[in-house]
Amino acid sequence: MDRSGRVSRRTALRIGGAAAGVAAFGGLAGCSGAPSVDPVDLDPVELARTMIRFDTSHNGDGGITRPHADMLKDMFDAAGAQTEILNVPKADNAHFVARITGTGQGGKPLLMLGHSDVVSVERDRWSVDPFGGEVVDGWLYGRGSLDMKGANAAFISALLRHVQEGTRFDRDIIFLSDCDEEAGPSGTRWLARSHWSTIDAGAVITEGGWILTRSDGVTPMLAGITVQDKSATNVELVARGTTTHSSKPMPDSAIIRLDRAISRLADYQPPATLAPVARPYFEALAAATDNPALADALRLLLSTADQTERNRAADLVVSLSPYPWLHNAMLRHTVTQVIQQAGYRTNVMPGSATATMNLRLLPGGQPVAETLDQMRAVLGAEPQLDLRISTKGTTQAPDQLLVQYQQRLADSPSSTDTDVYRHLEQSLRDTYGGIPVAPGPFEAGTSAGPWRERGIPVYGIYPYAVDNDTMVRMHGNDERIRVDALRRGTDLMYRFLGSFRVS
Repeated sequence: MDRSGRVSRRTALRIGGAAAGVAAFGGLAGCSGAPSVDPVDLDPVELARTMIRFDTSHNGDGGITRPHADMLKDMFDAAGAQTEILNVPKADNAHFVARITGTGQGGKPLLMLGHSDVVSVERDRWSVDPFGGEVVDGWLYGRGSLDMKGANAAFISALLRHVQEGTRFDRDIIFLSDCDEEAGPSGTRWLARSHWSTIDAGAVITEGGWILTRSDGVTPMLAGITVQDKSATNVELVARGTTTHSSKPMPDSAIIRLDRAISRLADYQPPATLAPVARPYFEALAAATDNPALADALRLLLSTADQTERNRAADLVVSLSPYPWLHNAMLRHTVTQVIQQAGYRTNVMPGSATATMNLRLLPGGQPVAETLDQMRAVLGAEPQLDLRISTKGTTQAPDQLLVQYQQRLADSPSSTDTDVYRHLEQSLRDTYGGIPVAPGPFEAGTSAGPWRERGIPVYGIYPYAVDNDTMVRMHGNDERIRVDALRRGTDLMYRFLGSFRVS
């Protein structure tokens, strides 16, 4: 790589020499006598380190991803792929698309969907440079190492290894690096409106499901393939009070009223729901766990029809689970305090204060309006408090948004009756020693919407095994992934892609 992070001409020539030209049949094949690809060029750890060193972070306004896209273009161009950089309205921000042409015998393309952007960092709370791509004691650190430059590296390394070997696939394989997945303005919805023909596919693989480990943090226990995402909305809590000079504090303080209201909401949780999309996952977890108490709690959760007993069983499952926050999010809507805003001068007691809460909605969960009513009941009948769905960034009224979010709860998950799901399921078992594999919901959101809304199946998987500590660093400080887990995850994706090989 040169100092800009782009693949050097020498490296490009090495890769290109192994995959020069596209075979007349449509697949990529290495030329006879061409030099082989240097393995370091396809090493997922080195590729992930390079990706991390591009600071593609942003706070919702879109990152600077064009240099990262240029680097990917160099790699795929050298391999003989069809490539395209799709610029978005923000300067230096772009989607990258590469296509490996297949025979077409398997139908429409398979899309490998990743994102190049990452959330911003609290630099002073990191023990390493968040954009340094450092490897320490067998761990790769950096923003995006887990979400999802590590996964992208596994996808790309596995795909280009097949290209190096002259693999012909039974369908086109598309790799898409989305520039604005982290709540940016020009993500895949913009892309679908502007360039659908470029990304039209028969199935999609993206981030999502987790490969959970046993208590040692290394041995795989259970793999989840996500077939539906939770949806999200923001809720605003506004407190009002008297505006006056700060030299004369009064009990009618908007800030204090807001803080007290948030404290009342702190222990609120929507009721537990064993949604149809989640049942197979928790059945598999009950069979996979080596904790008898957790297995008993899961069986109670799976068998009860009483809401009070279900809440009690869900709380017990969460308390016993080695992945408590993941499993809590898979059992109910969740409410998270994320932003507070108040005040504008030190000599003014402000007349209003606002807290923004992120509401994540589980498909099949309780009606959204009921959740909001329960939150208002917890707050009490206080006229100076107003809880409402946020309309920031949209022209729709709160009532319209409420209908829209309620409709999403009734959406159907992606079908598991496809060759892509079956191949991914079998590849997970083959790679990770026959562990149970189950479909389920993703506790967060992804870029999957434009495809799922068109009836195209989307399956989510982070290909590497993780422990709970690794998982909770997602969007947090000292984000990291085990080096050996990333390499094994690349083997998983190589095996999976090999399922579509015709020669």
